[in-house]
Amino acid sequence: MPNDLMEALVLHSIGDLRLQQIHVPNLSEGQVRVRIGFCGVCGSDIPRIFAKGTYNFPTVCGHEFAGIVDACGAGVENFAPGDAVVVFPLLWCGKCAACEQAKYVQCHDYGYLGSRSNGAFAEFVVAPKENLIPVPEGVTLEEAAMTEPAAVALHALRRVQKSIVGKTVAIFGAGPIGLMAAQWARIMGALEVLLFDIVAEKLELAKRLGFESVFNSAVEDAVTVANAQTDGKGAHVCIESAGVPQTYLNALGSVGRGGSVVLLGNPVADVTLPATLISQLMRREVNLLGTWNSDYSIAGNDDEWRTVLQAIASGTLTLSPLITHKVPLTDSREMLHMMKDKSEFYAKVLIHPS
Repeated sequence: MPNDLMEALVLHSIGDLRLQQIHVPNLSEGQVRVRIGFCGVCGSDIPRIFAKGTYNFPTVCGHEFAGIVDACGAGVENFAPGDAVVVFPLLWCGKCAACEQAKYVQCHDYGYLGSRSNGAFAEFVVAPKENLIPVPEGVTLEEAAMTEPAAVALHALRRVQKSIVGKTVAIFGAGPIGLMAAQWARIMGALEVLLFDIVAEKLELAKRLGFESVFNSAVEDAVTVANAQTDGKGAHVCIESAGVPQTYLNALGSVGRGGSVVLLGNPVADVTLPATLISQLMRREVNLLGTWNSDYSIAGNDDEWRTVLQAIASGTLTLSPLITHKVPLTDSREMLHMMKDKSEFYAKVLIHPS
């Protein structure tokens, strides 16, 4: 393959994925080119590829990734070829009111690697130097590639951090991000973590991660179970992490008086709330909290990305058991179709250059 070409999985239109050679992205001043080690497939990637599309075509998707610095543009001093790094995929404008307060995830005019510009289902990605964090010693590139979803899960739990210590946290949806949220709840001092899903393999994975209170909500009514586990009081915190109508209803129906419900999963359909449920939420004075993305610091402060990497390095956060598939780009189209069709069990899928 010529030096100026690379292998990439390119989305030309909704559902039209092509493995092809495209130009290696050029470096500008202040940018770093990263050779991809691994890129995770986010739950949002599947509808983005097969139903909703990206903001323009063609696009290389993939925003959960880690790799090795390949080259640095002028003005880059803190990184050098050979460094292992993770990349914060949101490209903030630096000019709006949110950016002035370093609230980059609230930027009014942001770009995004993997949806608004080319991402990491490829051999190389270029990103601003400000978006890179070194991978600590002892953290593999596979683990580092899961920093983004683990930071998103941490951000959701930090929305209710003061309500977690010694309390019951119920999580509805035991996919990768739900299991990451469950681990953060345990790390933050939850007395009990209840996990609900309808896929037996996900619940078995939760048990392997040390969670005992796992329930199949296709077999048992989730609200009934949550009440039974809390002496009829309901959970202090409910995390909706699947994005399907029934898990919204289960999370809202399982929260106790003065409790909080955090909306973490990407919604896949409209949700209709019964009037009786709304009345219960009002009488219980429930807090309903949204969450999106994760906090990131360009000053090197203790943001959610650095917290994740430190937790992996120390063994506090366990991510490797979540990986069920590692596939090269040459097999990635088939893998993504399998995920869309749910023709076999998967948790976290990592794609790597062929």
